[in-house]
Amino acid sequence: MNRITATSLEDNTAWRRALRRDMAARRQALAPAEYAELSARLVAALLATLPLEAGAVVGFCWPVKNEPDVRPALAAWRQRGIAAALPVVVAANAPLAFRAWLPDTPLAPDRYGIPTPTSGAWIAPSVLLLPLNAFDGAGYRLGYGGGYFDRTLAALTPRPLAVGVGFELNRVDSIRPQAHDQRLDWIVTEAGARQPEF
Repeated sequence: MNRITATSLEDNTAWRRALRRDMAARRQALAPAEYAELSARLVAALLATLPLEAGAVVGFCWPVKNEPDVRPALAAWRQRGIAAALPVVVAANAPLAFRAWLPDTPLAPDRYGIPTPTSGAWIAPSVLLLPLNAFDGAGYRLGYGGGYFDRTLAALTPRPLAVGVGFELNRVDSIRPQAHDQRLDWIVTEAGARQPEF
């Protein structure tokens, strides 16, 4: 690798690290009432956009750091025979696995402090709701830097429908995607749903 490429990669990595911190801070600065309202509007857009059928399995993330709370959408879908699943980190630098989730499923914090099912059936999601730490109009998301969801989307066959869920305050012109970044199929925010601009 030549010096220019190495420097460019280093600069981009530092830029993305700073962006992650800024975007998380923006969400965490939301007042509780504003956070609840934005989450409710996002859930309404999600339910209006995804006409899921009975038998579908929706993988989602437990809301942490003021990420959108999509559990009300899962409750509505459950009434129509749609299952929910939470991701589990089974090994470092490996794709995620998913366990079935219901409101009474026992959860325990994983190595990152995220509530995770400790037991239950392993199931494969047909739809994956991905939290957007930052996102752009081209359909790329910036997570927290572990690469778990990118590895998971690349590994699952068939690839689940990838739906980014986030707030407009985390929209940026570009996340400066890298080769491993997986493009989303939909982006849903409190402002509505849209497909990426290819």
